[in-house]
Order: sequence, then C-alpha cells, then structure tokens
Amino acid sequence: MRLPAVRTPLRAALPLLLGCCLSCSGGAGAVPSALPGFPAGVPGAGDRLFPRAGNGGYDVTHYGLDLRYDPGPGELTGTARISATATADLGRLDLDLAGLTVHRVAVDGKPAGQGRDGTELVVRPPRPITRGARFEITVRYSGVPKLLTDPDGSHEGWFRTGDGAVALGEPVGSMAWFPGNDHPSDKATYDITVSVPAGLTVVSNGELAGRSSAGGRTAFHWRTTEPMATYLATVAIGHYTVTRSRTPGGLPLYVAVDPRSDDPGTAAALRRIPEILAWESGVFGPYPFASAGAIVARLPTGRGGYALETQNRPVFPGDDGPPAVAVGTLVHELSHQWFGDWTTPADWQDIWLNEGFATYAEWLWQQHEGGRSVARSAASAFADPADWAFPPASPTAAHLFDAPVYDRGALVLYELHRALGDRAFATLLRTWPAAHRGGNASTAEFTAFCAHLTGKDLTPLFATWLYGKAKPARL
Repeated sequence: MRLPAVRTPLRAALPLLLGCCLSCSGGAGAVPSALPGFPAGVPGAGDRLFPRAGNGGYDVTHYGLDLRYDPGPGELTGTARISATATADLGRLDLDLAGLTVHRVAVDGKPAGQGRDGTELVVRPPRPITRGARFEITVRYSGVPKLLTDPDGSHEGWFRTGDGAVALGEPVGSMAWFPGNDHPSDKATYDITVSVPAGLTVVSNGELAGRSSAGGRTAFHWRTTEPMATYLATVAIGHYTVTRSRTPGGLPLYVAVDPRSDDPGTAAALRRIPEILAWESGVFGPYPFASAGAIVARLPTGRGGYALETQNRPVFPGDDGPPAVAVGTLVHELSHQWFGDWTTPADWQDIWLNEGFATYAEWLWQQHEGGRSVARSAASAFADPADWAFPPASPTAAHLFDAPVYDRGALVLYELHRALGDRAFATLLRTWPAAHRGGNASTAEFTAFCAHLTGKDLTPLFATWLYGKAKPARL
C-alpha cells in the first residue's frame, strides 16, 4: 500500500466521503424496485469501515473491460461485461460506480432497468435471477473519471497526467473507472482492453495478450488469469519506456517507466527486481503469479508519493526529487504479491495482514543486506509514539494507512518470531499465503492458523500486540 511516510493528504478536489451514500448520480434515472416476489441484493458487502463498498447477492468471476480513452478532454468510454454467479435469489442488484454516465445496462443480453443511488448503480434484471445461476451484466458508460477523496483526505481513483492517466484504487477507487463489486472479498479474473491515440502505451495487470492498431489508435489487451481484487486493478496510460526481460528462473518481467522519471537511482533499483523476487520466494514461497514487473508513473504535481501493490505490476511514484524508487519500497510492494494480492484481506479492518507483513519484509531485507537488524527495527517501532495510537487490528477508515497498521503490525510478527522460534516462524511465513491461494483471509483466521500450526496458546501474545490498546512495559 501507499507507505505512510509518503502518503500525502489532499483536500482540494471532490470532497467525497467514501463509505457514505455519495451524491454523484451520473445522470441516471430513479432507482428501480425489485422484481415482485424476489429480494433486492444488499448495497454493501458488510464491511465495517466502508459499509457501502461492494454488494451482496452475487459473486463476480470475470470482468471484461473494453475502454477508449482520449487524454485531451479526459473522456473515457467503456463497456463492462461482468460475469457473476448469484449467491441468493435476486430481483434487483447493485454495482459500485462513482460518477460517469450510464447509457445502457443489459443482463444476459436483454435490456435491464437501471438507476443511481449515490455510488450505487442499481440494476433490475428483465427476469429474476435464482440462487446459483450464472449471469452476465453489460454496462455501457462514458464520462470524465474523477478522483475520489478518502476519509483521511488523500486521493484515489483516476489520476489525469500530462499525457494520459493512471488508475489507482485502494481502498475503493476502482469504481471511478469501471462498475463492479468493489470490495476485496470478491476477486475475479480480468480482460482489460484500452484504446488510446497512437504513440501512447497502456500498461495494466497480468500479461499483454494482444496489441492492434487502426485509424490512428492502438488498443492494448491485458489479461489477468489469477483472481484479483478490484482495488488491485490498474491502467497506466502515457509515454512509457518499456523493458521486457526474464528472471534467471524464467519469470517474465514487464517494467514501464515514465521517461521523465528514468533517473539512474530508479534504474538501479529496478534492476534489482529479479534479486528481490528470488529472495522473497525463498522466504515466502514460490512467486504466485505468471509475471512480475513495475510501473513508474509521474502523477500530477502535488499528488506524488503514491506506491501501490497493484497485482503483478506495482505502481511507484516518479516525481521530482531524490530517486523515485527506493529498494526498500520495491521490497515492500513486491512482498505484497504474497501478502495482500495472493492472500487478500476479507475486510478492510484486516489490512494489517497486508501492511504488517510487508513492513516486516522490509525489516528482514535490511538485515539480509547487512544493514539494521530486525531487532533494531522492532526497537525503533516500539519507541515511536505514533505506533500506539490504536491496535493494528482496529483501524478506522480515516486511519487505515497510519503507522500502527504498518509498524505495530510488523511488531506482531516480531513477537510471533520470538515466541515460535526460527524454524516454526519460517514455516509460518511460507504456509500462511499458500493456505489461502488466491483467496481471502481474516485476522481471526490468521490467529487460528498460528495456533493450529504451532500447537501453542498464543492468546496472550495477540491480546497484547494485536488487540491491546496499552503499550507494553518493554519489548
């Protein structure tokens, strides 16, 4: 995730308070009622921190996004084909979509009723959808995608750049550019095709499945075959210097760098990706995806400092100043491919499972490189008053990316290491992400997993370090 040291609150544009019913209707009509005798799907996945995020009543299996973007006016035109399975009988269902104008909605190829309720696109199918049925929703839409403002004042969604755009969506920003079930608990595969003016490049998740040119435009087709949460989806549009290579083990790498950010420090850091992935694979288990790489994007002035673990291909800031990409940041975001991308939180309250592990990966890497020991990193975190503002398992929406989630989350793992010993802890680091291959996991599942793996009573440890409000007397 966006590291807390570089996350910059921005309060100037579009003061949307996510988690509430937003007012941007996108120009649609009244909300349709459910079909008689069938319930409406729930407009929310039940997330404690973001009650309106995601939706109930169905599970998405695949997103097919066919997009056209024109950087000059900033206009996005899209067709989203969403394949899903009903988990309940449905006479109406919701999708998440912020702004944008919806022109047509169809279910299984037949016109459907639709309306808007804030960031909810409400769909009434032409006939009821029964539990267990597979169906496809097609949404045609257009408009100028917007930035959304998070409860902590920072931005996500669609960042317009000088020559294109970058989509970054944690926690709920993907709804700024495509309709979906925008919650980490509903993961799916993706086909993302973006048409742009000739000369521009489009980079996204997964693997480049095709590229075609016609009429002064080029379409890039990216395919993600491993399950991915909506917040991890990205597109980066602009002039990029692209490097294709393979690791010594044969893993394809695709690295795209804004040429204005191609400084020697960044280039040197990016060349270490194969080395970092090899080390992390030795610690966390085999790399879980079919390709890897990075995107170094230059966001608009004042909106930099944004690193995000977008699946396969993390995004790093390419703004003015010192080398944009530090090796420690690479280690952090690449470790998220195991902790966050492959094993994804069941709820946003569980985000420490992402950030605590990624921060601990940084501590391990520093020690591996002959720098500060893990013990010294833990002592520094323990001494920082900011790390004790709240327990890592109990963030609020306004403090989702604050220090306790990161550093105190890593302290939980440090204490586990001390309690379990080297061998058992090494086993934990490899077996935890493997146990939830491509799925989701909660904090309760993690604590139960630790207890089952070790056979030890870890309740006091978790009560103090994971859930406790008071700072212990000593480390």
